[in-house]
Amino acid sequence: MSKNKIWLCLAVFLVLTAAAALKYSTESVGQMHIQTAGELSDEEHPKIALTFDDGPHAVYTPKLLDGLKKRGIHATFFLIGKNIEGNEELVKRIQEEGHLIGSHTYNHVQLNKLSESKARDEVLKGCNKIYETTGTYSSFVRPPYGAWKKNLDFCITMIPVSWNVDSLDWKTQNTEKIVKRVVKDVEEGDIILMHDIFDTSVEAALQIADALTEEGYQFVTVDELLLE
Repeated sequence: MSKNKIWLCLAVFLVLTAAAALKYSTESVGQMHIQTAGELSDEEHPKIALTFDDGPHAVYTPKLLDGLKKRGIHATFFLIGKNIEGNEELVKRIQEEGHLIGSHTYNHVQLNKLSESKARDEVLKGCNKIYETTGTYSSFVRPPYGAWKKNLDFCITMIPVSWNVDSLDWKTQNTEKIVKRVVKDVEEGDIILMHDIFDTSVEAALQIADALTEEGYQFVTVDELLLE
């Protein structure tokens, strides 16, 4: 066989091989299924927690609960004991709708500025008020201002809960700024700090819930993050 024929056969072989490879690749892409956020299993969704301090608020907490219920989202509420007075039914609703309740002390005081005994009493008084209302003792406490009293965990059997993402909703009281700050900063396993005592915070929280759900995040209560 002449060299020209050999080269011609080789060229035909390469063309046919390339065509077959292209056909296989095209069919594979056509058959490929790309999972959307809604198709991920619970194990595959990155988990985060929405938490709300300083409630309950007679106006804004119900509005927030309505929005969370509509979206099938559970959050964590750290309640100030004195704010439960007159809002007992609202606190019961928080519990009945599957949210986690924690103590935010009774008077919203900075624990590390108190004596050990007064700090303990503040936490337990808030916790006892929750028990009187719901019949359940809380295992979680969020110290106001994030200021935990050193060695206080040796005096009470509760778990202090901090946060990774501070929405600064109390400071800006601007829905758009709150949403942008949280959505920009959040990562898997984060605990988001918000407050259910401002209308702008409630609006922002629900927008954040929608945006991050669309991104594939799953909202859980803090015990699911801390104890799993």
